[in-house]
Amino acid sequence: MKKDILAKGAILQRDKETYAVAPHIPGGLTSADQLRNIADVADKYNAQGIKLTSAQRIAIVGLKEEQLDEIWTDLDQPVGAAIGMCVRSIKICPGTTFCKRGQQDSVTVGLEMDKQYHGMELPWKFKMGVSGCANDCSEVCIKDVGLIGTPKGWSVRVGGNGGAAPRLSFLLVDKLDQAQATALVDHVVKWFVKNDQKGRLGKFIDKMGFEAFKGEVLNTFEGDLPT
Repeated sequence: MKKDILAKGAILQRDKETYAVAPHIPGGLTSADQLRNIADVADKYNAQGIKLTSAQRIAIVGLKEEQLDEIWTDLDQPVGAAIGMCVRSIKICPGTTFCKRGQQDSVTVGLEMDKQYHGMELPWKFKMGVSGCANDCSEVCIKDVGLIGTPKGWSVRVGGNGGAAPRLSFLLVDKLDQAQATALVDHVVKWFVKNDQKGRLGKFIDKMGFEAFKGEVLNTFEGDLPT
């Protein structure tokens, strides 16, 4: 894909002629005004459709390449990091903000993580999620790194992914408070960057062995952990 197209967040469609764009909607939390704007842009540029994505975004599909600059001007919204070697949008469940089953505040934590990591360039694509309870509606079980809330705090899980060779994530540490959990996530991200792995984190963990990975990551972590 051409770099200028990639920078515009444009995703080539099946017909090899049209593109989709997906404004960034952190955690899937939007407003009536934002939805109206997206609908107006889709109408103005004769989009072929509007798609709710699995990454909690809204994609406008079937757009012409020569329209992309004007479309982003009219949207006046940040580009969603849907492709490329970077951190994708942080998937967030309703947590204690909205859900009766929530054990931890996934919305607050997830939005903070989204601000910090969304679009960050990494050696390979990287997916993250935050779920407020063990039901794991944000699918941390198949994310490179993520948090799951429990009555006793946060669990940090690593190494999951979907795709052609799916794998479930491993429990790294549990019973963490918010500061401990987010600091450990940050350490895992920096460890991934330092090791310059050309592949998903789960494959790297498989090569090392989980216990070796866990030992190296936790032994180099300078934050507090439960005793």
